[in-house]
Amino acid sequence: MPTEETLVLVKPDGVARGLTGEILARIERKGYSLVDLRLVEPSRERLEKHYAEHEGKPFYEPLLEFMMSGPSVAIRLTGDRVIEGFRSLAGTTDPTSAAPGTIRGDLGRDWGLKVQQNLVHGSDSQESAERELSIWF
Repeated sequence: MPTEETLVLVKPDGVARGLTGEILARIERKGYSLVDLRLVEPSRERLEKHYAEHEGKPFYEPLLEFMMSGPSVAIRLTGDRVIEGFRSLAGTTDPTSAAPGTIRGDLGRDWGLKVQQNLVHGSDSQESAERELSIWF
C-alpha cells in the first residue's frame, strides 16, 4: 500500500490543556512523519467546510462553537496506513470508553458539556483526508 497523508487536529481542549507536545510525541513514536504543522484560529467558514456533513444535526452548532473557542493545531501526517493507524492511536470518539493506551483513553474524559471534547480529530478515509487537508493547508 502506498504512503498516505492525513489531517490530524489537536482540538482547542488539547491545546488549552497543554497536551499538544504529548500528542505529537505519541504520533512520532508511532513512526509517522510530520509534513506540516500550523497553529490555527479557525474561522466559522473553515469549520463549516470541515464539518459540512454534520450540518443540521443537533450537535453541529455546539461543535462549531467549541472549535472556535481557541486555537487548534493542524498537522499533515504521512506514513503507510497513517489514516487507519492514527485513528487507532486516537481511540474511540468517546473518551470515557476509549481504550487505555490511546490518546483519548489516557488523556481525555467527559466534561458533561453539550459537545464531546475529545482532544483530536483524524480523517476517516483517503477521500476525507484529501478534502480536509485542502481546507486546512
